[in-house]
Amino acid sequence: MKQNSDALPKIEALRRQLEEYNYQYYVLDAPTVPDSVYDTLFLQLQQLEQAYPQYLSANSPTQRVGGKAIKSFDSIQHRIPMLSIDNVFDAELLQGFARRILERLQLSDISYSCEPKLDGLAVSLHYEAGQLVRAGTRGDGITGEDITHNVRAISEIPLVLRTTKPPQSLEIRGEAYMSKAVFNQLNESARQKGQKAFANARNAAAGSLRQLDPRIMKERQLNFFPYAIAFISDDVALALSNSHYERLRLLKQWGFKVNSDSEQVMGIQACVQYYEHLLARRTALPYDSDGVVIKVDDIVLQTQLGMTARAPRWAVAYKFPAEEVTTQLLDIEWQVGRTGTLTPVARLEPVFVGGATVSNATLHNFDEIARKDIRIGGTVIVRRAGDVIPEIVAAVLPQRTQNTRVASLPTHCPVCHSLVYKVAGEVAIRCMAGLHCPAQRKEAIVHYVSRKAMDIEGLGDKLITQLVMQNILQSPADIYHLDLNTLANLDRMGVKSAENIVQAINASKKTTFDKFLYALGIREVGETTAKTLAQQFGSLDALYGASIEALMDLNDIGPVVAAQVHVFFSQEHNKEIIQAILAAGVHWPSVQQKTLQPLQGQTFVLTGTLETLSREEAKARLEALGAKVSSSVSKKTHGVIVGEAPGSKLDKAQELGVPILDEKEFLVLLNTKT
Repeated sequence: MKQNSDALPKIEALRRQLEEYNYQYYVLDAPTVPDSVYDTLFLQLQQLEQAYPQYLSANSPTQRVGGKAIKSFDSIQHRIPMLSIDNVFDAELLQGFARRILERLQLSDISYSCEPKLDGLAVSLHYEAGQLVRAGTRGDGITGEDITHNVRAISEIPLVLRTTKPPQSLEIRGEAYMSKAVFNQLNESARQKGQKAFANARNAAAGSLRQLDPRIMKERQLNFFPYAIAFISDDVALALSNSHYERLRLLKQWGFKVNSDSEQVMGIQACVQYYEHLLARRTALPYDSDGVVIKVDDIVLQTQLGMTARAPRWAVAYKFPAEEVTTQLLDIEWQVGRTGTLTPVARLEPVFVGGATVSNATLHNFDEIARKDIRIGGTVIVRRAGDVIPEIVAAVLPQRTQNTRVASLPTHCPVCHSLVYKVAGEVAIRCMAGLHCPAQRKEAIVHYVSRKAMDIEGLGDKLITQLVMQNILQSPADIYHLDLNTLANLDRMGVKSAENIVQAINASKKTTFDKFLYALGIREVGETTAKTLAQQFGSLDALYGASIEALMDLNDIGPVVAAQVHVFFSQEHNKEIIQAILAAGVHWPSVQQKTLQPLQGQTFVLTGTLETLSREEAKARLEALGAKVSSSVSKKTHGVIVGEAPGSKLDKAQELGVPILDEKEFLVLLNTKT
């Protein structure tokens, strides 16, 4: 291999110079040299790297062009879950968001960071010692796809941070997106070549990031805006500003292009004004935006507010009104979900709205149909709620004719013709047949075999429909009695496909307790809740005997979920199906059950100054025993711990009759529970 002691310094100097020019061009929008100068230096660097391949680096500017195509995407585990953000659609709901925050923090007002909500794809970037080492998609929030090879092709993402003292470890999260101009060019080119055009810029961006060949990704010219420092190592974290907005400004110094439309404001009314200003400019923005993301600006307050199982409490997306169009309502049909709920679906004269052609739209429930006075044959306003789910907003009354007709409430299930009933106190209408109804039976089995449940590959929707309609599958337990002959004789099936399915069925018998619980399709029980139940109870026998109160003691399980779980496991026909599944050989490793902590499920509030413990130490001691420490007093508070010079929380506790503990009683509680 060719050696030259002077080569490496030249290579490193060229890289620094090219990265500086990239920063000026892509981040500052202020290039200082013509393209010809950049191209000359770029060629010099390429030639040196070819002559001295031992000095080639994945983070060299020459590597942005893209390397070889990969065969598939690897999985990537997120160090911190990439959660969703809750949505609000009007100023009143936004005011409610702010009110809840101020009540929790016991503050009169706070500052917020306001940012355009880009319609792109969330991306996580990992840097080690200032070098980009890994990038991933959000995926399910816990596990994403490794897209490092494609992210390197985005010019607005620095491969090396512009700082002499980079953090040892850093995770940046942001939005990869395609500008309106590039999207229009891409679709025009596709149409000229007779190819299928993308429906919207978000789909184009997502499709680009999932290209196996990074050279195609490079041609798509994606952009990137960071929106958060998700993790930073202690060697730099202590010196950071506690302002989220100021941290974004720091990222600009480190080489990122930060959205210039972001603002730091005081009070929620200023957030509303920011929203209205951005909405007025929406069509003029160079990118697609479907709303505004509003975050508590103080990072310390963010930590105090914490998060729910799916979203942070300190942030919300204030969505823009969706694009709306009018069309004719041709008919209303009723669909039956896997839990038996009947949902009205509007059949529409096809219409283009929000980047897609829509022919069906949700009507939510019969009460909504009546409230909006929607009639079959009439003209209606259609929008894509949150720019995703088509829905009917209202009837266009001035265009109503005598040919329209009022929809009637169904009396029988459209699938099995069993009687339906309206749940007391709810708008839901449900089929009474349970697993006897093919619609419910089919959807329950489809859910059972899904990837995040029992993961039986090959047993898809159409195949399950055949098996249910032929009465071969009446419950998930029947899956384990399917044989090669039965499967091979189904429509569009052969012996090889049947063999693969039989193998997948047998492989699914080895699972985990939480996946099995999720697969059962208990109403309101998602993956997170299933994991909580598995960890806390450890076995089916324990769940069979769990009371509603015991279930509600678990974190993030309220009365509705607790009631659904309790009812499910108290019904004999559900136990029979579970026993049949277990008898067929389904099993899982024993669960390392979490020990129920002494103060599990209890909430305490601290007020005043303690002599023997600091506020942080007292909080840590309580949390170590399983308790939650809240900043506000309510009827659900188990105790208020009072020190010297207590505030209004003591008055609130006395008013509500909440138990009050002085410091001596508090220490006794800690010692007896430890």
